[in-house]
Amino acid sequence: MSIEFLLTSLIIVITPGTGVLYTMAAGLHRGVRASIVASVGCTLGIIPHMVAAITGVAALLHTSAVAFQTLKYLGVAYLLYMAWVTWRDKGALTVEKDVQPRSAAKVIVSGVLVNVLNPKLTIFFFAFLPQFVSTNAPGALLQMVELSAVFMLMTFVVFVGYGAFAAAIRTHVISRPKILTWLRKTFAGAFAVLAVSLATTAEN
Repeated sequence: MSIEFLLTSLIIVITPGTGVLYTMAAGLHRGVRASIVASVGCTLGIIPHMVAAITGVAALLHTSAVAFQTLKYLGVAYLLYMAWVTWRDKGALTVEKDVQPRSAAKVIVSGVLVNVLNPKLTIFFFAFLPQFVSTNAPGALLQMVELSAVFMLMTFVVFVGYGAFAAAIRTHVISRPKILTWLRKTFAGAFAVLAVSLATTAEN
């Protein structure tokens, strides 16, 4: 495993995106445990993209405009939905000392959807992994699985860090409604911006 792979993967993972936003929102709302569960969901959401790249489905998406555009617009629709829900639901970023825990399954499913509907991950695995794998080598498949596992582990660790940071500052904003309102609108706006960015990419 090369240093280049590790550094490039780290840069990609630490760059804020939908998964980071979702994990931080969970940390602000419910605390560190929820952010860890959200990180698990986002990490599991990588698996379909990894499998697609390894089995060659990513190549089909790359060559089939209809399949690729469909996936992209599903991602756009889900991001817009996240933006609308976050903007409309004043409880989305409400930070309380005592809250009923949200079902871990629901948090994980939402996290999985955040990354499953992110076609940029498919592009990443399709274009990035082959650069570090000798396709003619007998163990190429196993090597791709190992590199993908490292990427997933890195994603989980970084996302937990983001979520833990959000959870750590939640007590400082409990009694500040204006900050909560600003955070809620910021997260909603960020989801909307990501949706527009993805839609614009889909047009290219």
